[in-house]
Amino acid sequence: MKKNILLAFCFWLFAFSSQAQQIRRFNPDSIRTIVIDSAVNIRSHHLNAQDFIDAVLADTGFYQAFRNLKKYDFIAENRIYTYNKKNKVDGRIYRKIRHSAINGKHKMEFLMKQDTGKIYKSNGKYQLYTVEMFDFIFMNAYNSDFVEGPALPGSGGKNESYKDKLKTLIFSPGHKVGGLPFISSKTELFSKDMRGYYLYQFARGKYLDSIPVYRFRVVRKPSEADNDVVVKEMTTIFDMRNFQILGRYIDLKYSNWIFSFDVQMNIELGKYNGDLMPVKITYQGNWDVPFHKTERASFLIVHKDFKK
Repeated sequence: MKKNILLAFCFWLFAFSSQAQQIRRFNPDSIRTIVIDSAVNIRSHHLNAQDFIDAVLADTGFYQAFRNLKKYDFIAENRIYTYNKKNKVDGRIYRKIRHSAINGKHKMEFLMKQDTGKIYKSNGKYQLYTVEMFDFIFMNAYNSDFVEGPALPGSGGKNESYKDKLKTLIFSPGHKVGGLPFISSKTELFSKDMRGYYLYQFARGKYLDSIPVYRFRVVRKPSEADNDVVVKEMTTIFDMRNFQILGRYIDLKYSNWIFSFDVQMNIELGKYNGDLMPVKITYQGNWDVPFHKTERASFLIVHKDFKK
């Protein structure tokens, strides 16, 4: 029973896969959307490291940005690639979806759907749990994202617990994610026990060619062993004018005798009519648990053409 729960959790939490060479495909790092001017001495800006840490830990902007989607009509373009053990693409999914609200009810209109390769089982379900979970989180095929709304059929119990863990990991990085075997305390990277493992780096630049920003990077010290930490890097982009968080990149990696994962994810926000909106989301990594084949996939979501 414990093994099944662990396997299920691994599927839910680490449902993102590819090899490192896919990183450049979707430019997953927020750093690449920023033109860095220079390193910054935060004291001259009347700031200190704790100011950035406090802002990261207190932030609810990412969660609210996803909630804001419900107030708009918009187009979502979703691309998923799956890979075989030789890291060759063996499946592709493309969805172009118009999301709108009619009489207060959410409506999806598929403008384009293309599936090629090994995507589905004979029973019509996805070949990879990775893809199923990603569909559950972001493609809205089951009327679900991480905002308030009707419960999913069959939801509740341990699945809701896994969903809560994912919410913490994605929207509140740096907090402790309870109930994770071997690694719960290691996700709390700003704790007294974990701070010594990291370097803090500060820079300033331009985000999306016009917005002045700070870039705050938390990076594992080169001297530390690989499994001393779970979060290898977390980069957060702050609007210099109001300290609002506009982008986040996180690199997670861990391996032991039960499971291993290597995950990179990135979320970038844009502002429309004063509301922050998720405009670009990428996930990639791999996971491997006993008695299941390694799953590899990469994902890209773009939201655009917002209308109130």
